[in-house]
Amino acid sequence: MEIRIGIQNVAREIVLETDMGSDEVAKAVADALAGATLDVSDTKGRRLVVPAGALGYVEIGEESKRRVGFNA
Repeated sequence: MEIRIGIQNVAREIVLETDMGSDEVAKAVADALAGATLDVSDTKGRRLVVPAGALGYVEIGEESKRRVGFNA
């Protein structure tokens, strides 16, 4: 699943792929807004920690299965 995170006063967004489901990501964002930081991990095991006060937006992509083969 792809997540796009917009940071206040920063022109570029952060884009990462994660193994978390959309409900898990939404809960992590809600917990971050109630707490201090958004803490997520990507598919390569890297960890991203963003201060909740700096969050501009979080876009949660659709869960999609990878295609195998060639498109005609």
